[in-house]
Amino acid sequence: MRGLRDKVVIVTGGGGGIGGATCKRFAEAGSRVAVLDIALQAAERTAAAIIASGGTAKAFACDITDYEAVSKAVAAVIAALGPIDILVNNAGWDVFRLFKDSTPAEWQKLIAINLVGALNMHHVVLPGMIARQSGRIVNIASDAAKVGSSGEAVYAACKGGLVSFSKTLAREHARQGITVNVVAPGATNTNLFADYKKGASNPEKLEAAFRKAIPLGRIAEPEDLPGAILFFASDDAGFITGQVLSVSGGLTMSS
Repeated sequence: MRGLRDKVVIVTGGGGGIGGATCKRFAEAGSRVAVLDIALQAAERTAAAIIASGGTAKAFACDITDYEAVSKAVAAVIAALGPIDILVNNAGWDVFRLFKDSTPAEWQKLIAINLVGALNMHHVVLPGMIARQSGRIVNIASDAAKVGSSGEAVYAACKGGLVSFSKTLAREHARQGITVNVVAPGATNTNLFADYKKGASNPEKLEAAFRKAIPLGRIAEPEDLPGAILFFASDDAGFITGQVLSVSGGLTMSS
């Protein structure tokens, strides 16, 4: 895809499954990748794999729920790699629990990671993009935002909020050359999905139900996501903004 070489990219949750795969794909395209994760060792593993393959990457510890931590991490990225061209808000957390059985503490954690964390990242990164009159933002939501998902009420609410937020920012900053788009995965074989299944009474039955519901007949792998993410970040998507693309094996289909 065009326009990714030498671009500085931040990927939050870069030490995880989808985040790690996305970081590696950006590096393959010639981007300079800032791998952000609350777990520094996980971020370092991703960065090390990129460097070993001849790419450019640096790991940064960052708790995206902490605005000051985000400000410091972004400043460190700029100092190390240069001004930020592309932001991928990928970090997330989930727990499988019916809403009636959930707790306010769980709601707060879900909201802090899945919604407030993305708000923090946008608020810190956007001024630089505005000053340069260019930028690409790709937010990772979920098909749960579009259709709901039993056992994920607050998570779905956060991801639905992220979709609406993304569309609003796309309108607010289009004239400044900044695009904001959303990739919505379905069930994906990551540690997050594994943790999510632990909340079910029968994790194997839950996974089988997902497989049955997906027309392509399988759970996604992390490597299934980066193509869509890099497309939105590339020059090939320069006239696309405020859009949501499901990457879910056909789990949700709409005209």
